[in-house]
Amino acid sequence: MTSVMNAGRIVRGAWLGLLMLSAACGQQGYAQQEGKAMKASTTYLYLLRKTPFFTRLDTEQLRWAIGRSREWEAQAGTVVADCSAADQSDDFWILLDGRWQVEHDGHAYPAGHADAGKWFSAAEASGNCRLITTEHSYVMKITRADMNDMLSRGFAFEPHLAEGRAYYRRVFAVVATQ
Repeated sequence: MTSVMNAGRIVRGAWLGLLMLSAACGQQGYAQQEGKAMKASTTYLYLLRKTPFFTRLDTEQLRWAIGRSREWEAQAGTVVADCSAADQSDDFWILLDGRWQVEHDGHAYPAGHADAGKWFSAAEASGNCRLITTEHSYVMKITRADMNDMLSRGFAFEPHLAEGRAYYRRVFAVVATQ
């Protein structure tokens, strides 16, 4: 009887330990951007497959992209990227869901996840600008090195990137001519 009770305690202890470990591993991370923090989020393959930037990828490519990116949940008004010289990064941000806008020299250029401005990189910007969510959104960060790696492996991002580059050339040219 004692050995059965001890075995029961061991099993309960193991389950409790496993529960505590899984709770600790499941805690979300935060990225502090200017003003509001972005909360780390889980990228689900079945949702990513439906996101316009990723619809041309096969399952293996989607898994590859998930493994080399980071998804964030952002509340409205969160600064996702800052183009100031001190903070400029050439990482890629992709809008998975929600809306954001580029603010540059007093002008705002809004975009949704299916628009030409569905991705952003400060490397495409000129001067000071900020990328800010305008509603509750999910965004994904991919480093320039990882994006280049995916492109070299034949990921079908080029049509989206070309559309975005043309859009950002117009956005930043408008302000430059005023």
